[in-house]
Amino acid sequence: MEFLIITGLSGAGKSRAADVLEDLDYYCVDNMPVALIPRFAEFCAATKGRYEKVALVTDVREKDGFGELLSTLDELRQSEITCRILYMDADVPTLIRRYKESRRPHPLAVPGGTVEDAIRRETALLAPVKERADFVVNTKGLTLGRLQNRLFELLCGGEKKRAIDVTVMSFGYKHGLPTEADLVFDARFLPNPFYVDELREKSGLDLPVKEYVFSFQQTRTFMEKLEEMLEFLLPLYIEEGKLSLTVAIGCTGGRHRSVAIAAALHDHLVAKGVPSINVNRDIDK
Repeated sequence: MEFLIITGLSGAGKSRAADVLEDLDYYCVDNMPVALIPRFAEFCAATKGRYEKVALVTDVREKDGFGELLSTLDELRQSEITCRILYMDADVPTLIRRYKESRRPHPLAVPGGTVEDAIRRETALLAPVKERADFVVNTKGLTLGRLQNRLFELLCGGEKKRAIDVTVMSFGYKHGLPTEADLVFDARFLPNPFYVDELREKSGLDLPVKEYVFSFQQTRTFMEKLEEMLEFLLPLYIEEGKLSLTVAIGCTGGRHRSVAIAAALHDHLVAKGVPSINVNRDIDK
């Protein structure tokens, strides 16, 4: 079992880091009292695999708990639990700016004192913890996407590539645009199988409709450009921290052209190793 202690300066991004770690399959607990960590570790170990990766956020609100934290870490490391510290850091100007934007008081603020004074007191208080940290992440200038990439690199060790889950959805414009769509492509410029008597009652999942739709050069060219665009975009979305993407393909009724193209795009993504599902929103309408 792995325990990751998330600590560091107030305003440096501990809660944001916990959100990212949840996406990396960690079970996260915010503001865990240090005194409860050993008992919580025992509880997780007793579940026999239910909690294999746990992240606990502790901060300066624990007051004198950081000395206890270091001794607790030593205790855990003597057991079979892998225990590491992730220390979230940032420079003083960045933290002052964040506190001004949030309009929240610093946990160590005192009447008549400045935010800078509080930050420097906290920095001194946490110095022994920072020295013992396994990972130190300075969040100055980090976007959410870059923070995600940094934590993925540190905690996954490059053993696997970050992926993005893609939903390829077909829909009919006459039933309205899908509100969850990130990218929308209009297939109504293609010849419509609806006007072919033997195809009207079929759908884009049926081979005769697929063959009809892709018998036209404009369909094949559209698919080539669509595939090329997604191959260009997906790494950029991943770099910016996007975890899922919905690509919507629309035609008039959402039964023929969009269904055939969405299925073909889904198959292409799967062949490229991209996690993808195919949803046909309006195929039965």
